[in-house]
Amino acid sequence: MEPNQGRGGILALLDRKPVSDRTAEWLARVDRIAPVVEKWREEGERRRSSPVAVFEALQDGGFHRMLVARDLGGSQVPLETGSEVLQALARHDPAVAWQMAVQAAIGRLSDYLPEQAARELFRDQDALVVGSVNPTGQAEAVDGGYRLSGRWGFASGSAHAAWLVCAARVTVDGTPRTTEHGPDIRMLFVPRTAVRMLDNWHTLGLRGTGSEDYEIDGVFVGEEYTVSQRDMFSAPPDRPSRGYGISYYDFGLFGSSSTVLGTARAALREFQRLATVKKPMAGTSTLAASHTVQDRFARAEAQVRASRLLLADAAWHAEQFGEVGAEPLSATVRLAAATVAEHCCEAISSLFTVAGTSSLYASSMLERYFRDAHSAAKHITLSPTNIEMVGQYLLGGGLSMRR
Repeated sequence: MEPNQGRGGILALLDRKPVSDRTAEWLARVDRIAPVVEKWREEGERRRSSPVAVFEALQDGGFHRMLVARDLGGSQVPLETGSEVLQALARHDPAVAWQMAVQAAIGRLSDYLPEQAARELFRDQDALVVGSVNPTGQAEAVDGGYRLSGRWGFASGSAHAAWLVCAARVTVDGTPRTTEHGPDIRMLFVPRTAVRMLDNWHTLGLRGTGSEDYEIDGVFVGEEYTVSQRDMFSAPPDRPSRGYGISYYDFGLFGSSSTVLGTARAALREFQRLATVKKPMAGTSTLAASHTVQDRFARAEAQVRASRLLLADAAWHAEQFGEVGAEPLSATVRLAAATVAEHCCEAISSLFTVAGTSSLYASSMLERYFRDAHSAAKHITLSPTNIEMVGQYLLGGGLSMRR
């Protein structure tokens, strides 16, 4: 019998589906930095942001630019490769994967920015570019740009960022400016030195992401450092420096769902280890011998495996039909991302429950995976609302973000 094919080796056997050479190369990079990520994992949890050593390892490996165009200093990996890498990072530390997922999503805006600004932000400097695309600020139109004010949340990775994006509604003399599509909303990029970070990231999970709120008061932002939200619903204009012919909103969902999926895969592995050695109080056999546990574990494995197939299918459709997919593609991607999050959180919750008191302690990785996955699933890209809106669309209604 080959190694990993006996008891406890089933999951390894199921993971033997071939991957591309590109994906294998990047997964090997994850393996190389894994000791650093795991060494500093508890410190990141305590400090509520990843230590410098972890960021430097990610930076040296090119993870923060893997989904940015080559011409803009990135590696422009296939979407499926990026998803697999984020899943692999999440198995070592979901908080680290989440920060790289956010960077991938914000980095996607490099294809929409004017080329000079995109090169300045993503090629000419090597720190993160993060922030929020939720329009909670105000951008007063002035000569040459905008006067920006407001407060934004969830700046994951801000401790290692040089620039932050701020979504804002454009005003003229204080009055909201509208277009034929509705409110005029723009994404405005500002140096981190221009913002005031707020130490309010005290949360259930993803504590190591440093996802603090931030404020800006009257900062000028040139037109060339902005992107119209309306443009983000379509693939960016074709140009030599473009990385992906996929719209921002069809691309950004893969990072968040990949992080939750990788966390669930790690929970399966951790529970399998625990079940083979733990005997419940007053019990005579291990958890692994329990019929109930066997049923729960198999069902969790099925949910996670189905999620892997579903997400890979959505990634394939995005790669193939990014330019022309329009609403049918958006519906496919949104449904996949939200369903993956739902199934993976259910699987982790089931394992967390049947693990008994072992999963209550902070020293348990099941406890960490439970907290981090459920925290990640609160993100709007993974909200059950997406399933509802796709259902409305499939039954003949429009594809809305939310009601």
